[in-house]
Amino acid sequence: MTSRGLIGVFDSGVGGLTVLKALRRALPHHDFLYLGDTARVPYGRKPPEMVRGFAHEITAFLVDRGAAAIMVACNTATAVALTDLQNAFDIPVWGVINPGVEAAARATRSGRVGVIGTRGAIASGAYQRRLEACGMTVWAQACPMFVHLVEEGLADSPEAEILARHYLGAHPDIDTLILGCTHYPVLAPVIGRVLGPGVTLVESASVAAESLRITLAADAPGHGRITHFVTGDPVAYEHTAHVIGGVDGEIVALPISELKAYSPLGVSASR
Repeated sequence: MTSRGLIGVFDSGVGGLTVLKALRRALPHHDFLYLGDTARVPYGRKPPEMVRGFAHEITAFLVDRGAAAIMVACNTATAVALTDLQNAFDIPVWGVINPGVEAAARATRSGRVGVIGTRGAIASGAYQRRLEACGMTVWAQACPMFVHLVEEGLADSPEAEILARHYLGAHPDIDTLILGCTHYPVLAPVIGRVLGPGVTLVESASVAAESLRITLAADAPGHGRITHFVTGDPVAYEHTAHVIGGVDGEIVALPISELKAYSPLGVSASR
């Protein structure tokens, strides 16, 4: 990859914008393409093979638009598709799981670490395997309704605290918790209240962004521009994006039919 390449970022929806923010802070002069697959969200409840198909379509589309590196800003897609993407494309492809594990390894004092995420990410065991390989004792919990809370603007509501206590109330003795979904950092205040000050919350975005900053050339390859491709309703995307911190740049509607043209042979990427 040359230092003047575009960086492609994708997620099943708007949660990956938390990763994009971190990337833009670390690489303010780079240009970005962001793809939110809002027509097929959520990925967490879909079969792994289907998610792999979606991820391949999106990566091929972004490469065709000039992306010279890809950040998979989706924990579910990282868990089930990252290795396939790295093997299929001759450009750097990063994910958000290894940076989260790295952050947890730095933060833990006891080696007892928890991870929360979508059903798909937790069922894949991707975090658990990596953490256990580092010698940690792991507790994992799927929290599928957290995404809906964030997107409905209820991240700091009484309902959010009730749901957080439902999901996390029976947690074992841990000192670190990985927020294993890109939406979850928005819920950090309520999760922190439920778990108490003895548990450190970590997320992958800042660690991933720092890894890219080190890897990519230090000169200024662009102008800090961003283009958003959205497979669902662009108006709804913009509204939901503002709920989790805003959106800059042009928003372009992208029909699913255009993405399906990039479907790999033998992989079903239908809805």
